[in-house]
Amino acid sequence: MKRWFGLTAAAAIIGVTAWCFIPAHAALKNGSPAPDFSAQASLGGKVFTFSLADALKKGPVVLYFYPAAFTQGCTIEAHDFAEATDTFKSLGATVIGVSHDNIDTLNKFSVSECRSKFAVAADTNQHIMRAYDAVLSLKPDYANRVSYVIAPDGKVIYSYVSLNPDKHVANTLEAVRQWRKTHPA
Repeated sequence: MKRWFGLTAAAAIIGVTAWCFIPAHAALKNGSPAPDFSAQASLGGKVFTFSLADALKKGPVVLYFYPAAFTQGCTIEAHDFAEATDTFKSLGATVIGVSHDNIDTLNKFSVSECRSKFAVAADTNQHIMRAYDAVLSLKPDYANRVSYVIAPDGKVIYSYVSLNPDKHVANTLEAVRQWRKTHPA
């Protein structure tokens, strides 16, 4: 019995580990038009309507999708984006996170994990996730961890897919910096 349990546990760990490192590719390639959207969002626990078109009038937008508020990886990623928000702003970029969570959950998440630094939007019907090919294939109720940088002309200039939250902020920040070099404020 112990051997069976040990083998079952090992298989489960291998399965979960393999799932976490399944290579994925964002459907929207560099140069693709970014689908426009508006969504109910929260910034510092205050609800408003986020409009991609309006945000792009101010500069590039870092649009990142994450599976679920208050989960370990999503909390790490939110903290990282919160720490980098002032740098993104200094480059003229807006950060917006999107998940399937409802707005009540995001009101709390925006204050505690996003530290009231950037907005998070509710996509409970997955309209935005589907438009950006950011639905997690193994758990389709959730978003995949996908980050995009969208230029003010509405074109995708960078995309990155990895369930590991570690490089999303650094990669998108570098993409914004590279864009800014050729598009001074």
